[in-house]
Amino acid sequence: MDKPSNFHVARNGLAFAFRLADVSFLIAAFFIMLSFHEVAFDREYFLLLMAELFFYLYLAESISIYRSWRLSSFLYVLGLMSTVLVVSFFILITAVFLFKQGDYYSRVVMFGWFSLSMLLLVGWRLLVRIVKRSMRRNGYSLQKVAIIGMTQSGTNLYQELNENIELGLQCVGFYDDREPERINGEYLKLLNGSIDKVVAMAKKGEVKKLYICLPMLAEKRISNIIHQLGDSTVDVLILPDFLLKNLMHARIGHVGDLDTISVFESPVHGMKNFYKRTFDILFSSLAIIAISPVLMVIAIAIKLTSPGAVIFKQDRYGLGGERIKVFKFRSMTVTENAAKVTQATKNDSRLTSIGGFLRRTSLDELPQFFNVLLGTMSVVGPRPHAVAHNEEYRQLVAYYMLRHKVRPGITGWAQVNGWRGETDTIDKMEKRVEYDLAYIRHWSLWWDVKIIFKTVFKGFTGNNAY
Repeated sequence: MDKPSNFHVARNGLAFAFRLADVSFLIAAFFIMLSFHEVAFDREYFLLLMAELFFYLYLAESISIYRSWRLSSFLYVLGLMSTVLVVSFFILITAVFLFKQGDYYSRVVMFGWFSLSMLLLVGWRLLVRIVKRSMRRNGYSLQKVAIIGMTQSGTNLYQELNENIELGLQCVGFYDDREPERINGEYLKLLNGSIDKVVAMAKKGEVKKLYICLPMLAEKRISNIIHQLGDSTVDVLILPDFLLKNLMHARIGHVGDLDTISVFESPVHGMKNFYKRTFDILFSSLAIIAISPVLMVIAIAIKLTSPGAVIFKQDRYGLGGERIKVFKFRSMTVTENAAKVTQATKNDSRLTSIGGFLRRTSLDELPQFFNVLLGTMSVVGPRPHAVAHNEEYRQLVAYYMLRHKVRPGITGWAQVNGWRGETDTIDKMEKRVEYDLAYIRHWSLWWDVKIIFKTVFKGFTGNNAY
């Protein structure tokens, strides 16, 4: 019989009540909108309601939005819920469109239902949070925790606990074997004694959780602490500092009977990959339909103003470092795709008469929606660089190739934060990679939606777009 993994996601004791609240408010919002707009509830609207409840609950269960609130910040909880609601309604509307039922359903009712649902689902969570924060400020339902090791990871953990009181975790202090004069930092006043002292406290049941924040070099000390706590009921958690900032997402897995922690592995795996790919297909399909007149006008303008092909296919690295062909509207008189590629600069002489405008407004990137549809790109992800630039910068920028743990995107976190265009210094490329890796580590569908909105309002143009 296969041995299950030793690692599990914590459950929320109120999960059933939270599911019931979501379903109840979705149904309530639906009937309020029908009543307000005097629309009859019939078989078609019943199917619409059932479809939305199915999409919402399926997505909600798949990304565990009903897990314990003690595991994440409240904003993260709201972000997950909002993502599920947005994506579920997006799927619902797409299904209505594909089955040609759009004329039957009231658009005002659909929009009102979504808006009121968002208001109600956010509202009840805010109310619960206010109640929980009030109760926990008064000492109710608090879990006492202690931190072993006044290290950087330990102080970071303490800050998180203080900033997120809704987690219900009250830190009683730090415990470290080093002499106080060897410890620097503003938290020194919270040093309450040695590690042996907190181990004794744990055995007496005076703390609920113990966070071990010692350096990984202290493996024997950590092993000894865990051994001592073996006859207690305290929850023991390790927050390692080993390459912590460079882990892609630290996913727990197992090989046979052995547990593993991933270091460099894509966080977009399993159902997450399914959600992202589904979103990409739906979004790119609708985008291509919506912008098809623009695509035709640009293609005709390119053909009339300069000789050469309308579409330029450039080699780039895609998912897993495999070469792909990225589509762009041709904006230059040359189509460089060799071992050396010169980046576009301001007032570049190679630009066609309309090329500068296409690049400044990012209209030259629109054909990449076909790349998304074909599966070689995503709507959101690290921007793909020319192969020649990849080979150059992978030698100069640490962890550069980790950008290829996900599909490259039409837009990305680096681009909407201003790190786009010419990278004439190493610092600029390092900053772009920093933002790309932050996106990969913390990816969520909600973040994709936020980046798309930022792109619409500020990401198409910029001082570095040329």
